[in-house]
Amino acid sequence: MPSCYTFTDYSPDWPLAFERAATRLRELLADELIAIHHIGSTSVPGLAAKPIIDLLPVARSIAAIEEQTPQLESAGYKAWGEYGLPGRRYFTQDHGGYRTHNIHIYGQDNPDIERHLAFRDFLRAHPTVRDEYAAIKRAAYTQHPADIAAYSDSKHAWIQTVEVQALAWYRQSNRNPT
Repeated sequence: MPSCYTFTDYSPDWPLAFERAATRLRELLADELIAIHHIGSTSVPGLAAKPIIDLLPVARSIAAIEEQTPQLESAGYKAWGEYGLPGRRYFTQDHGGYRTHNIHIYGQDNPDIERHLAFRDFLRAHPTVRDEYAAIKRAAYTQHPADIAAYSDSKHAWIQTVEVQALAWYRQSNRNPT
């Protein structure tokens, strides 16, 4: 993993960068894909972030994704396997020593899909929580500007706490659409 990383205010260019990357993945994976979601901090308008586009493709079959890994690698993605999350296939893309894309591919029934979408949607719907997260991220970057692992670790407890709230909110929201 690259150790170099940057942190910046939200960019209105991030949704377009997501669309470009999603289009490329749709070309590469075609019929294996059910959907591709923009997740992570770059998917939340107004949230400062590392400028790394996180994509969550939902696949019909993880086994089929395994078979297509060489095709993804030849298209410039680095394969990491599950990389600590069972059922996920993780790919990255770097340019100039910096990470530009994280691709988290899950099979259609994986519960981690809901976790990612719930956290994203909760931050989108709750600007106060989004801003609290931005402050935590800024402090983490200030303390660890050259250590991305320490940056991530310093946010972990907050994310775990908010994720529980986000899942409860998401499940309630999806039961009673407004």
